[in-house]
Amino acid sequence: MKKLTIWLLLSTLAAASVHAAGPYRNPDNKNPNDPLEGTYPVPYKLPVVTEITAQLDAVRGFIDRATPSRIVDKATGQPITDFSVPVATAIVEPSPHDFGIMNYEMGVMHAGLMLGRRVTGDPKWTAMTERHLAFFHQRLGYFEEQEKRFKLGRANSFARWAKPHALDDSGSMCAALVRARLEGIGPDMSPVIARLADWVHTKQVRLKDGTLARNRPQAWSVWADDMYMSIPALAEMGRMTGERRYYDDAVKNVLGISKYLFDPTIGLYTHGWNMNNPDAPEFYWGRANGWAVLAMSDLLDVLPKSHPGYRKVLDQHRRALRGIAKLQSGEGMWHQMLDRHDSFLETSGTAMFVYALAHAINQGWISPTTYGSIAQAGWAGISARIKADGSIVDGVTATTFAADHVYYYNRPTSINAMAGYGPVLLAGFEMIKLLNNPDVVITDKVKTYHYGPAKQ
Repeated sequence: MKKLTIWLLLSTLAAASVHAAGPYRNPDNKNPNDPLEGTYPVPYKLPVVTEITAQLDAVRGFIDRATPSRIVDKATGQPITDFSVPVATAIVEPSPHDFGIMNYEMGVMHAGLMLGRRVTGDPKWTAMTERHLAFFHQRLGYFEEQEKRFKLGRANSFARWAKPHALDDSGSMCAALVRARLEGIGPDMSPVIARLADWVHTKQVRLKDGTLARNRPQAWSVWADDMYMSIPALAEMGRMTGERRYYDDAVKNVLGISKYLFDPTIGLYTHGWNMNNPDAPEFYWGRANGWAVLAMSDLLDVLPKSHPGYRKVLDQHRRALRGIAKLQSGEGMWHQMLDRHDSFLETSGTAMFVYALAHAINQGWISPTTYGSIAQAGWAGISARIKADGSIVDGVTATTFAADHVYYYNRPTSINAMAGYGPVLLAGFEMIKLLNNPDVVITDKVKTYHYGPAKQ
């Protein structure tokens, strides 16, 4: 026990050292003796595309190593090579970092990798996506047959797809599979897409007004997380099929969930709302707000501008981004609880915000003058939390909709917290797009950075 305690302490110190190397001087100021230049807790400089790319490549390598695609016997640990008849003890090989390859967090990772391929033109970014999809295509039938024979339920490695029972099982990965199909990446996963989309669109529990809801852990609760677990899948199904019903459902849930959770006074989403306890206090968890702005970003990317809900979604997205931007910390990061600056600085939510801000600038939805330097400062904080091996520190682990701040304040962080990796990829590649955006001019004046439109 003593050795374990020492090991945990050393691990914590090693992780903390990643972003404790400051203070930094701005290297863009070529006068090292300039008395008007400040010092910073993270590198405060104009980001360099090659440096961002190198860090993202390290993250890609970490994710690739963390996601084996092999079937083993859980009793022996040995590979299974005969797939003619399923055995009850067959499982997908466990990840060394507890990265479930069908988890909703993985859908965001694939989104980041596909963005990397679009930004760079290099197919290496989606090699892991292709590997995963080929594995799913080859082995889904095996695990479906295993379930028929042995009735393993959630112990079946493909349970999320063999028999989805929640938005966490279906929405995020459905969106990733549709994007992969439309971009010609990997095999045709149409049957899985149809099954997952059907869960989101017709089977998930809803309130009487049609807003998607959960009955766990509280009955009849609405979560901000579920904006991402549903809306991108509905949006991508609308894009793939051309059927307006999917777009309508996506818009309905942006507006419906926002009605229950968004506080227009401060411009933030509370983590959740429970019909049986409507007067509970608000808890403005960072990543919950991240899921919300990611979802709205994804919807706006594909929602026809002629749709009657387009302007309403865009206005809501802008309100949320403004509320978030006001609460950025002095390290460029955002806090675990956005309105509580004594809570810790957290990576996954920060990465979601940086992506959403940079993407909105690149899409012309918000002003680079207002938000460009905020996105840049956010990337500085994220960059300082990417280790040389591609692991990411200060990402909070899975967090339920809770009823007290003590729980949120004391959630553990870990390099195994899956939810940070996809958003970091998205944020980095979107920053590269911003730095290369011909419609945006970046100037360095009075010891800081100013973004503006190329044509005034």
